[in-house]
Amino acid sequence: MTEIYDEFSLFVDNAAELGIAYAPPTVVRVRADVGTGPGGTAQHVSALRWGAPDADIDLVLIHGGAQNAHTWDSVALLLDRPLLAIDLPGHGHSDHRDDHAYWPSENAVAVAAALRSFGVQPKVVVGMSLGGLTTLALSSHAAELVPSLVLVDVTPGVDREKASAIVQFVNGPELFTSFDEILQRTIQFNPTRSEQSLRRGVLHNARAYDDGSWRWRYDLPRTGSGEGDDGKVMPGLDALWDAAANHAGPLLLARGATSPVVSDDDVAELQRRNPSAEVVVVEGAGHSIQGDQPKVLAELIATRL
Repeated sequence: MTEIYDEFSLFVDNAAELGIAYAPPTVVRVRADVGTGPGGTAQHVSALRWGAPDADIDLVLIHGGAQNAHTWDSVALLLDRPLLAIDLPGHGHSDHRDDHAYWPSENAVAVAAALRSFGVQPKVVVGMSLGGLTTLALSSHAAELVPSLVLVDVTPGVDREKASAIVQFVNGPELFTSFDEILQRTIQFNPTRSEQSLRRGVLHNARAYDDGSWRWRYDLPRTGSGEGDDGKVMPGLDALWDAAANHAGPLLLARGATSPVVSDDDVAELQRRNPSAEVVVVEGAGHSIQGDQPKVLAELIATRL
C-alpha cells in the first residue's frame, strides 16, 4: 500500500518525539528562479519558510547531501523563530541539474541567487555536511550573505575514508520495490535512530509511484564522479580551507562525538587556518547532529543569534 504523504502533516510527530507541546507552525513552501542550468533549462531552488509572512528572516539552514530541508524540522520547532530551510539543487523539491554537478561551488551560486530572490539577509547560516561545505563556498562567493557560520560535522578535510558509510548509502539503489524496502535500507545505515523518525525521513526524501515502487528525490553524482586518486570526495576542497581561513565573522564547528567525518587533525587544521573558530563536541551524536541531538544543536544555534 502506498504511503499517503503530506509534508506539513508530520510536524506533530517531530514534536511528540521531542517531548514538547505542539502548536501547528506557520510553514510554507517557496520557490526561487535561480537562472538557467548548463543545458539551458530553467533552474529553481525550493525552500521551507518558517514564520509569519511578514517576519524578517535572519537564519538559514542548509542540509547535507542526499537530504532535504525537512531534516531541520525538529530544530526549527525547538527554535520557534522565523527561518529559511533550503532544498539544495538536486534535492527535495529543487530542480535537478543536467550536468549533475552538486558540488559546493555550484550550490553556492544557486543558494546566493535564491536568498536574494527571497529577500533574505541572514545573520547566521548553518550548513550540515555538504550544506556546510556549500556555506563555506557561499562565504567566498557572497560574503555579505554569511556574517556568521555554523558548520555541522564537516570540514574541508572530509575524504572518502571518513565519509565511507555516507558514500555507501548514497551509492546504493535508486529504486525500491516497496516502502518497506527503502525503509529497511535506511534503518540499516542509521542504527541509532528510531524507526518512526526514519519513516518520517523517508517520506520526506522519497516519492512513490503508481506501481508501489519508491525512488529517492535526490539526484547525486554516482561513484567515480568528481573523485580523484587523492581520496577526495569532491573537487574544490582546498579552496574551502581558504574560505574558512578568510571568513571574517564568527565560525562554529559542531562535531558529532561518534562521527568519523571530522578528525582531530581536521579540527586542528581549522583552528590553524582560523584561530577564532570555535569547536563544540556534541555527545550522543553521529554525523547527523540535527537528527541525533536536535535540542543541543538548537541551543548552539540560538547562541549565535
